[in-house]
Amino acid sequence: MRSGVLASVVAFALVAGAQAPARVDADRLMDDVRTLSQPAFEGRLTGSAGNHKAQEFILARFRALGLAPIVPGASGAVYEQPFSFGEKFPDAKNLVAVIAGSADPTHFTVLSAHYDHLGIRGDRVYPGADDDASGVAAMLAAAEYFSHHRPHRSILFIAFDGEEEGLRGSAFFVAHPPVPLNEIALDVNLDMVARGDKNELYVAGTFFTPDLKPPLVALAKDRQLKLLFGHDAPTTSTGTMEKDNWTRASDQGPFHDAGIPFLYFGVEDHPDYHRPTDTADKIPRAFFVEAANLIVDTLLAFDPR
Repeated sequence: MRSGVLASVVAFALVAGAQAPARVDADRLMDDVRTLSQPAFEGRLTGSAGNHKAQEFILARFRALGLAPIVPGASGAVYEQPFSFGEKFPDAKNLVAVIAGSADPTHFTVLSAHYDHLGIRGDRVYPGADDDASGVAAMLAAAEYFSHHRPHRSILFIAFDGEEEGLRGSAFFVAHPPVPLNEIALDVNLDMVARGDKNELYVAGTFFTPDLKPPLVALAKDRQLKLLFGHDAPTTSTGTMEKDNWTRASDQGPFHDAGIPFLYFGVEDHPDYHRPTDTADKIPRAFFVEAANLIVDTLLAFDPR
């Protein structure tokens, strides 16, 4: 990032961080995470009826917000990017929409989250409220904001499928992108952004792209949550191997492997991670709303202007 651009980004971040404005509809944010994690969605396992129900919900929101389809289809652009893997998963599907930039429509920031989860195991539904209904809800909240405040650079909103099966959806997207990969400037990936049990939200990725860190430090100032950096260095400060490296732990991994800078927002594992007890009633509203506002401010900060 050139120094002049970085200076303007830092200036924006300082103002946004000091004011910490409300960017998202808090009630809708909470309603969305509750909806996606309710029993009727059956834990959203790839290919399941509940997963298809989640697709319908997300697509309805894309259309209601006026987001445009971008994936090439037989009769024009569509929202769905179908793919398959293994005998068990013949009908996986990424969902992709775009808000075209007002000044630079041919380059893109990606905002991504995965909508699949673990489904039903035995007789227990794994609702996946934090993992990753929260990321999808925050992505939709950002889409609503930018549908009323058009960005300068285009934003791709991607709901990935098959993350829990080994980052299948994001790997397929990077291998079959609807836009050239060299036109994607940044992937902001959201995975588990709601359970602020310690009032801490991590952002990974600045180890690889250090110029991304100063604006985030400025944005985090005077927030009601604590933004921490890490989980992205290959070794610790003492030179030993990093045991909890998130670089390829979620859908930012394929983007990183393709040479695209990323920011991954998430909380550390909590007692309900990958358990039937990951329910929406355990999400602290104030933390989740503040995290979603910070994510929108991050997109604004890195939107060229």
